Amino acid sequence: MNKVELIGRLTRDPDIRVAQNGTQIARYTLAVDRRGKKGEADFISCIAFQKGAEFADKYLRKGMKIAIVGHIQTGSYTNKDGVKVYTTDVVTDDQEFVEKKEDSAPAKQDDGFMHLPDGIDEELPFT
Repeated sequence: MNKVELIGRLTRDPDIRVAQNGTQIARYTLAVDRRGKKGEADFISCIAFQKGAEFADKYLRKGMKIAIVGHIQTGSYTNKDGVKVYTTDVVTDDQEFVEKKEDSAPAKQDDGFMHLPDGIDEELPFT
């Protein structure tokens, strides 16, 4: 079985692209705290396709805490210098908000995180 469940914060806004075949692709990195290791995190590369990519583009921003379910996918390519590069990504099957807007709102000072946008109470396009 190849299944991954993660909770973490986006390290940057999702990078949205469209493949030659028209498939929309969102790439982002999640900072996931290491259990029992205060101050340590793993940075996990995540990819969402089609509806998941549309959701990421519309709703996900740097600093948001989200949960994802997906599977690990490995691959490789040769970079422009002729060096073979190996990749490991989590391909998302589901993405969900973990914090309510009120829970993630900054106190009196800005904490540097982008928070949930207004008006997302409508039906969300989860995959």
